[in-house]
Amino acid sequence: MSLSFLLLAVAALCALSFYFGRQRAVALSGGRHSNLHSLPAHYGTYVALWCGLPALLLLLVWYMFQGSIIEAMIISDLPAEITGDTGQLSLALNSISLIAAGNGQHLTVSPEVVEAGQRLSNLQSIANGALVVVMLSVAMVGTTLSFRKIDPELRARNNVERIARAMMIACSAIAILSTVGIVFSLLFEALHFFSKINPFEFLFGLEWSPQTAIRADQVASEGAFGAIPLFVGTLLITIIAMCVAVPVGLFSAIYMGEYASSKFRAIAKPALEILAGVPTVVYGFFAALTVAPFLRNNGAVLGLDVSSESALAAGLVMGVMIIPFVSSLSDDVMSQVPKSLRDGSYGLGATKSETIRHVIFPAALPGIVGAVLLAVSRAIGETMIVVMAAGLAANMTANPLQAVTTVTVQIVTLLVGDQEFDSAKTLSAFALGLVLFLVTLGLNVFALKVVQKYREKYD
Repeated sequence: MSLSFLLLAVAALCALSFYFGRQRAVALSGGRHSNLHSLPAHYGTYVALWCGLPALLLLLVWYMFQGSIIEAMIISDLPAEITGDTGQLSLALNSISLIAAGNGQHLTVSPEVVEAGQRLSNLQSIANGALVVVMLSVAMVGTTLSFRKIDPELRARNNVERIARAMMIACSAIAILSTVGIVFSLLFEALHFFSKINPFEFLFGLEWSPQTAIRADQVASEGAFGAIPLFVGTLLITIIAMCVAVPVGLFSAIYMGEYASSKFRAIAKPALEILAGVPTVVYGFFAALTVAPFLRNNGAVLGLDVSSESALAAGLVMGVMIIPFVSSLSDDVMSQVPKSLRDGSYGLGATKSETIRHVIFPAALPGIVGAVLLAVSRAIGETMIVVMAAGLAANMTANPLQAVTTVTVQIVTLLVGDQEFDSAKTLSAFALGLVLFLVTLGLNVFALKVVQKYREKYD
């Protein structure tokens, strides 16, 4: 039985537990809800939670330890000449996994490895069967015990709220710990990188060539890790994208929210938001095959030297992609401005445009700033459009007609393929990631300051 069917079985048991728990509570109260401490639905939820939660916790613990336990059992049966060498052991385990999955027909391995692969397949089958039996048994035991506890005086609502509160605390803790884990992983690897490369050279260097040099006349024997060209390229493309997305997005939001008819808005807003659902690789194709040649050909007519891969092409297409973020969020924010502010402005004789400029826009400014910062974060983190339209060249230039690259593109380039995670080249990706994290954190702090300032003024 696959995991999906197992979860569906547990969900079906929870649904049945809810129904029978609710019905039992009603039956014990003689059909009068006033005799119950809580609503019948609370009793059903109480039984369903005791059915599903222990089973799901068992599933989580099972999958956390199943792999390591089975692997230890397999390794214990392998010959000493394999287990004594780390490289051979890793290769053998990989072959064993392929044989267990039925993909090892092309492998030339020893009989011990083949036997271990077959044993692994058998152990996995036994473990999956045991998981089904144990998990369903736990669900049934939880249902039975909680079903017997149902009584009109049982504080089912309090118990359900207590469990729900614990679940929300657990989810919050997971989110926080995940963030802390990401930060520490970035920080640890970045410090490892800075132990090899001077931080001043990384943050203020003007040459980016992380490849290991082969000849003595190349940039440096260990590569050059000056990240200023990457920062400049990222900033240049982001500025171009924002110059497209912010005016178009804000003006479209103002028109649809304040001037457009309801029929036009019902058609135009969903059509605009479709842009947010287009895959970024499609935007990349559009930029590389349509926008970049258009700019190059028309630039040649005007006597401009436009590169086949330019920051302008990537920035323009990225700005089009980001328009729905600015437009939709700004429209939602401006629609939440109290009607009393509009009526007061009209009552003082202000026109619609004056009301928008002096009342609605300032009142909605915190939300608009948040929308713009979200769009900036989206632009900074974009990769595919830059790869396909701006290239990989780390040029130190502010000319939008030239090819540039960004931080995210270099991170992807550095981590593609088999990498040695002890080299400065690979570790530089984590240093770049740490810089992106700090920039995003600064944007969020700035947004909070703006929101706090204007909230006091307009609340």
